[in-house]
Amino acid sequence: MENSMLRTVRLIADYQFCRGAGKVLFPDTCRFILSRTGRIRQILDNDARVATLKADTGLLTIGIEGAVRLHKAFKYPAFRVCVCNEVSEFIAAGRSVFSRHVVDVWDEIRPGDEVIVVNEDDELLATGRAVLSACEMLEFMRGVAVETRQGVKKG
Repeated sequence: MENSMLRTVRLIADYQFCRGAGKVLFPDTCRFILSRTGRIRQILDNDARVATLKADTGLLTIGIEGAVRLHKAFKYPAFRVCVCNEVSEFIAAGRSVFSRHVVDVWDEIRPGDEVIVVNEDDELLATGRAVLSACEMLEFMRGVAVETRQGVKKG
C-alpha cells in the first residue's frame, strides 16, 4: 500500500513539474497522512511537510521542504519567479509577489502553476501559486503575480 502511494505521488510530481521531480521530492522515507476516506492528503518526510495533494485538482501544492528540494535539484530558472532583492524580506515573511517586483521568471510558468520564489541571488524565499503567465509577470506593472503559500520565515 505504502509503495503504491509513493509511486502515485511521484508520478503526479513528474507530470506536474518534470521527469525526475518525483524522486527528488519524495524519497523512500516519506510518510503519508490520509483523509477519512483513505486518500492521500499530505506527504511528510522527517516530520516536515513536503507537499499536499489537493482533492479538487489532484495536483500537488509544495511546502517549504518541497521547495528546498526542487531548488537544490533543478538549476536556475526552473520553477522560479525571481524578485528584486529589496522585497526579499516581505516575500520570505509570506507576502504576495507583485508584478512590478518580478525581475526574471522561468518562461514555462502558466497561471495556476506551483512555483518557488527566489531573489536575485537565487536564495529561496517562498513557495506559491502563479496568478499570471511568465510573460505577463514581466510585462505588467500592477497586480499580484504569485499568491504566496508559505514564506521561509513564516511559521
